[in-house]
Formats: sequence, C-alpha cells, structure tokens
Amino acid sequence: MKFSIITATYNSAATVGDTLRSIRDQDYPNIEHIIVDGQSKDDTLAIVAQFPHVAKQVSEKDNGIYDAMNKGISLATGDVIGILNSDDVYFDEKVINEVMAVFANNKVEAVFGDLQYVKQDNLNKVTRYWKAGMFSRAKFYFGWMPPHPSFFVRSEVYKRIGGFNLSLRSSADYEFMLRALMIHKIPVSYLPKVLVKMRVGGMSNITLQHRISANKEDWQAWKLNGIKPHFFTIPFKPIRKIFQFIRR
Repeated sequence: MKFSIITATYNSAATVGDTLRSIRDQDYPNIEHIIVDGQSKDDTLAIVAQFPHVAKQVSEKDNGIYDAMNKGISLATGDVIGILNSDDVYFDEKVINEVMAVFANNKVEAVFGDLQYVKQDNLNKVTRYWKAGMFSRAKFYFGWMPPHPSFFVRSEVYKRIGGFNLSLRSSADYEFMLRALMIHKIPVSYLPKVLVKMRVGGMSNITLQHRISANKEDWQAWKLNGIKPHFFTIPFKPIRKIFQFIRR
C-alpha cells in the first residue's frame, strides 16, 4: 500500500528540515510526501528543494492550515494518509512501517498512537507525554481525543465523510476526529507507542487565551455534528486543558 504524508508549511525554515529528515529516513518503501506551502517568505522552499523524496509541492495563498491540509488530501494518491506538521517529527524511522502493519487488517480504517511534547530547541527534551490509550466513545464525553499528528486514516474515509471544516480556526482536527469516530463510527485501532514528537507552542496551545478559544470551538464541533455533550463534558474539558497549559 502507498502511504501519503501531508505537510503544510508557512515560513517554516527553522524547523521544516527536521520534519523532512524524519520522513526521508522512514524505512517504509512506498511513501508519497506532499508539501503544501502558503507562499513562504523565508527559506522554507529552498530547504524543501534539498529533499528529493518530496513527491509533490504546491505554494500558493491559502485560507489557513486546515485549508492547506484539505489541498494536500485532494492531491494524495496513497491508500493511507498521515498529516505531519512542519515543526513535528516522527519518533523513529520505523513509525510508518508499524502503522501500515496495522492497516494490513482491511477492517481497520484509522490508527492512532501516543505523542511526546518536546522543547522547541531540543527534540530530545520531553515536556509532556500524551498517552492516548484505547478508544471508547464514552471517553469523548470526558475530554478525550487522539493526538491528531499520530492519527492516520485511509484515504477513502476522507472521500466518504469529507475533510476539515474551515469554519473552525483551531479545532478542525478535533471536529474531524469527532465526526469520524463518533458519527461515522469508523473502525479504529490503537498502537500503544510514541509515534510523533511535537514541539510545544502549536496554534491552539500557544497562549492561555488561545486554549480557551480552542475549547469554545470544541463545543462548536459537537453542535456541528448534532451531538449533545454529556453533563460533565462542558466543565471538565476546558478545566483539563487549561491545567495542562499551566503545567507546561
């Protein structure tokens, strides 16, 4: 099977080299890497040009990171799609091979694993370990979600249920996973190991105010899918996320 990886970039020169190397060094033999750039003004594209494994590249104005991801999905020709941000890396060179081994079961439509938050300037300095744990629908009602960078989906799922909802600025990934797992109930498998290292300071976590805004969008994601949250969902999820932010 072919594995497509989508990386959205914008002025990512400081970190994209690490991302590219982590994909280049994967030992899985059939990878399609797609770069969707938002017309970077720095050396991002010059760095990308140094990596011949990149199969497709587009650089044009977009409507934010989720619009870029949707463009990448439309360009992907792989059986399975993963999204790796331009400041994240795969944990080791075996990640894609291990993920695809799970997809050898034709009934599995999504795979997810664990994630490490690491320092901006040191990929080996772990600040928090996001252990996803096994999926159950009940967990969503108590603030659970898989780490999106370690969430891999068959391409046919995107064709069937759609991509990222651009009305959400920072929680479109959460809404997609909610829609896939809660509404469409796609068969999913948990791979109990760290798959991705994520630098701290992502769009929805960069400030406390951003985290609060992201939680408001999380509630909107429930409404968009016609799901009524559990009584404890509303107070629990924002409190949990805010305390995670403070602990960092």
